[in-house]
Amino acid sequence: MSKILMIEDDIMLAQMYQRKLEENGLSVKLAYSGTEGLAEAQMEKPDLILLDIMMPKMNGFDVLKRLKENIILKEIPVIVLTALTQDSDREESKKLGAVDYLIKSDFTPGQIIDKIQKYLK
Repeated sequence: MSKILMIEDDIMLAQMYQRKLEENGLSVKLAYSGTEGLAEAQMEKPDLILLDIMMPKMNGFDVLKRLKENIILKEIPVIVLTALTQDSDREESKKLGAVDYLIKSDFTPGQIIDKIQKYLK
């Protein structure tokens, strides 16, 4: 079973995604801040990370940068899942190593699961 780490500060949203992903046979661990997410990534070594950008203390860009600087974690695919719609944010995410950039309002949970499956293969 593939392990997914979702780093998302909106607890209700994170739990909704967790339910949907688990219904589709994925194991999901939630982290509600960037610092918690980095710690979980180190402990769990997930198969894929879903990462929000706008979070308190440490934003998603900082998390992504630290993940990609870590010799053990840098190969884990990271999908940015955010409300930010600016092209500059998309470009920054790609530059820092994200495999995809999804705007929350543009994708259903089912479409996000399809994207996850694509990167798990």
